Amino acid sequence: MDKQRIKRVLIYAAKCVTGVLAVLGLSFLFNYDNVVWVLISVMLVLSPDGSDAVTLAVTRIKANIIGAISGFLLILIHPNMIVMMSIAVMITVLLCNLLRLEPATRTALAATIIVMTHEAGSHLWDTAVERVLSVLVGCLLGLLITFIFHNKYASQAAEIILPRPMDKGGE
Repeated sequence: MDKQRIKRVLIYAAKCVTGVLAVLGLSFLFNYDNVVWVLISVMLVLSPDGSDAVTLAVTRIKANIIGAISGFLLILIHPNMIVMMSIAVMITVLLCNLLRLEPATRTALAATIIVMTHEAGSHLWDTAVERVLSVLVGCLLGLLITFIFHNKYASQAAEIILPRPMDKGGE
């Protein structure tokens, strides 16, 4: 493995670990136990490639919002899981296509399903609202982590950890 690839993998792993620690730390501070959807949303926003990480994170956030809103609105119309989830998935795909968010359609579909699924016996509306908020918080945390890792100071720190190879003709 070349050093550039190792650097990308280490930065991506660090972003993911930071996401886990941030979500679990905040859940402890706010006494919030249902962290799985926030964690999934953070991971869906993070990108392994640094060259367009911020752009991709923003695209995924837009798509996640489309998916979450589609799922939420369709669950408000009628609680029939099969029909409404099928329609919500179709709407999510169409909207992502219309808004030129195709690269993030899969994350939008994940948000749709996250919002629309619920455990037996749970209150449908409470669960849907909580899941929409979880997706949004996860997206924002993912974006914040992306900004933190993809600024000039993060690049300088990575260079210290993995210095560039010296020129063969030089020192």
